[in-house]
Amino acid sequence: MARLGPGQGLGCEAAVGSLAPSRSREYKLCSKHTEGKRPLYAIGFNFIDARYYDVFATVGGNRVTTYRGLPDGNLAVLQAYIDADDAQSFYTLSWACDLDGTPLLVAAGSNAVIRVINCATEKLFKSFLGHGDSINEIRTQPLKPSLFISASKDESVRLWNVHTGICILIFAGGGGHRNEVLSVDFHPSDIYRIASCGMDNTVKIWSMKEFWPYVEKSFTWTDLPSKFPTKFVQFPLMTSVVHSNYVDCTRWLGDFILSKSVDNEIVLWEPKIKEQGPGEGSIDVLQKYPVPDCDIWFIKFSCDFHFNQLAIGNREGKIYVWEVQASPPVLITRLSSPQCKMPIRQTAVSFDGSTILACGEDGSIYRWDEVEHQAAKN
Repeated sequence: MARLGPGQGLGCEAAVGSLAPSRSREYKLCSKHTEGKRPLYAIGFNFIDARYYDVFATVGGNRVTTYRGLPDGNLAVLQAYIDADDAQSFYTLSWACDLDGTPLLVAAGSNAVIRVINCATEKLFKSFLGHGDSINEIRTQPLKPSLFISASKDESVRLWNVHTGICILIFAGGGGHRNEVLSVDFHPSDIYRIASCGMDNTVKIWSMKEFWPYVEKSFTWTDLPSKFPTKFVQFPLMTSVVHSNYVDCTRWLGDFILSKSVDNEIVLWEPKIKEQGPGEGSIDVLQKYPVPDCDIWFIKFSCDFHFNQLAIGNREGKIYVWEVQASPPVLITRLSSPQCKMPIRQTAVSFDGSTILACGEDGSIYRWDEVEHQAAKN
């Protein structure tokens, strides 16, 4: 297991960002839309299909809602799905698509059932069963958007084929997580690699390379999904202890990893995997992005399509926007509003970073748009 030593990092000292905003981009609050009294736990733009880059979705309670961001700064409701289970509390969503390009929305939460909604027909497309407890996050494979992974309280990660309904792989067992899995992500270019993190304070890196024939088989399977030879992946390539508490959000940045815990910062680090020694490796911490008052779990950050900007909320309703790839990190701006005083659970940054959305405990969506400096002068 790779553990972080005292002062370990690039040149033995990680670059820490300053909380003095550069104000290289300015934003103004354009609209607030309240869905209801139940918290909204997830929000996300559709980056899978270029036709719908201005479309986003939210989940909260037993409701999944899609919106379009209008040019005037307002939001237009496109459709809403109400789950048949009144007790359901959706925690996560991810955009996907069928083989013919039909946009799909995958959502899951407290009842451990994954719902796949066809956004063209506005109807439930499929329901997937398999996890033994609530599902904390779902992520779609950007290179093959018919594949998605789910992270669960049952200590496992599962890989699914949205087209055939097959659970292809289960990442759990001997070297798996020892508590709830809170977040997962696909590597942006290595189609075989994923990362997961959770309440056991670890980040694990897994490979599907050995099992890829089963992934291919899942697209041509014609028998019942329950008869598919689902495989267990028991041992990760590497287990890393970068944080000393729950790790509730992790994202790949190229071959580096961004991860956060409940210690008021996001950490950028490089996993150095020993290919000849599975499970072994070392960590090089590169940068830290401070986020004051971000000491409660289940707060997720997001980035624009090209990973230039990162936005994260905190328990006080403020949003910190970082220039991700600057070294040391540069805080672009800090967003706040008298209307928003409760925890922000997740943000969504638009394709080009010009719009930042946030949702949280108060059941509201906040839309911040970039101020066009010349237009503002006029």
